[in-house]
Amino acid sequence: MTTTQAPAEKGLARLAQGLARATEKWFPDAYIFALVGVVVVAVAAFANGSSPQNVVDAFGGGFWDLTAFTLQMAMVVLTGYVVATSPPVARLITRLALLPRSPSSAVSFVALLSCTVSFLNWGLSLVFSGLLARAIARRSDMQADYRALGAAAFMGLGAVWALGMSSSAAQLQATASSLPGPLLQITGILDFGKTIFTWQSLVTCLIITVITVVIAHLSAPKGAAIKTAESMGVDLDDTIDEPAPRSRPGEWLEYSRVLPLLIGAMTLGWLVSQLLTLPVLSVVSSLNGYLLVFLILGLVLHGTPRRFLDAVSNAVPATAGILVQFPLYAAMAAILVEAEGRGGVTISEHLANFFTDIGSGGGFAVVIAIYTVILGLFVPSGGGKWLVEAPYVMQSATDVQMNLGWTVQIYNVAEALPNLINPFFMLPLLAVLGLRARDLIGFTFLQFIFHFPVVLLLVWLLGMTFDFVPPVIPAQ
Repeated sequence: MTTTQAPAEKGLARLAQGLARATEKWFPDAYIFALVGVVVVAVAAFANGSSPQNVVDAFGGGFWDLTAFTLQMAMVVLTGYVVATSPPVARLITRLALLPRSPSSAVSFVALLSCTVSFLNWGLSLVFSGLLARAIARRSDMQADYRALGAAAFMGLGAVWALGMSSSAAQLQATASSLPGPLLQITGILDFGKTIFTWQSLVTCLIITVITVVIAHLSAPKGAAIKTAESMGVDLDDTIDEPAPRSRPGEWLEYSRVLPLLIGAMTLGWLVSQLLTLPVLSVVSSLNGYLLVFLILGLVLHGTPRRFLDAVSNAVPATAGILVQFPLYAAMAAILVEAEGRGGVTISEHLANFFTDIGSGGGFAVVIAIYTVILGLFVPSGGGKWLVEAPYVMQSATDVQMNLGWTVQIYNVAEALPNLINPFFMLPLLAVLGLRARDLIGFTFLQFIFHFPVVLLLVWLLGMTFDFVPPVIPAQ
């Protein structure tokens, strides 16, 4: 029997595959970028005239400034994973996988759901969409390209995640207790009504989602070019191992379905109380409240504490990068803001002046978006990178009278773009799919080519619809 060879990739896809191979070969782990970033910022501080004492004091004093936020971001990943792998969601995925009627519509369907779910929780989107791609690939009545399905599953994180409710930057700006003191004095508090839920942000999210789905549909391979999971040697068995039977009396409560329901009822009662006594935007902008609801939802959906704890154990490895990188980003931010150099001026103030000068002619939004994309190629962390950028970007926004909430959203929509090239955040999805980064980046890079000019146009045009509002500093 002869095997028909799929035609070689051409044009943009071929270019993207070459980029993927170069990225895999030359890009170190993101933690290395964080270490290098600290060194670069420290050297810049010395060049600015800061004393070694000032630099090391800022480094050590700021290293743990983000302890609470680091845990919160790790919990975003954990809660999303736990909810996505629960039995009810698994059954929902099985039903959804039967809806598409053609290979191209299957790819665009995954992209649509990935973007939609990502508005609620990017961690949930990543795992949910990956499992949906696998479920569609298991269908015997339709052969869809597994690479295209996998790339579509990544679109929630690669296109719109930072415009949703689990946006690191927006959540950080809405939570006074998570903001470092110097940054709080520059930006004040910005609840979701000033960032995520502005009509400009929602329109941006909708436009990018539509573009993403259309590109996914049109770029899905057809005919002999299709590579199925079977042809790529991927095992699609998603059978969930049942917890081991109880072996001792002390395990009885671990298998109880009553405890999760009771805790779930308490959480629901708390949420209703919050909605009745506080402004709705204050409730939905609360990162701690958001994580509480998602965590307990995972407990309830898994049915028993034992199932829930097993899911948590499986989710923990995906949080490792956040736990070890965020303290370094906090240290970088502290050096930028606190290590004074010649004339008492910090690096952050120099950068703010630079962006003010080049953005004062009306191009501020475009300049910040491009800068965010470039920096994101080397620092793939939405929340951590925001802490590095925010002090000087938000000060510059104030100087040029750009709306601070929209400035956060400029960062958010631009920050997602590097994810389409740098495979760091693909890693959890790749583990679910059983693929390599180079299998997906041909498709995600194509999305980047179309997204980039659209993002620049949107941040510029929509930015002109805002008025400047001075920062609101909470009472101490």
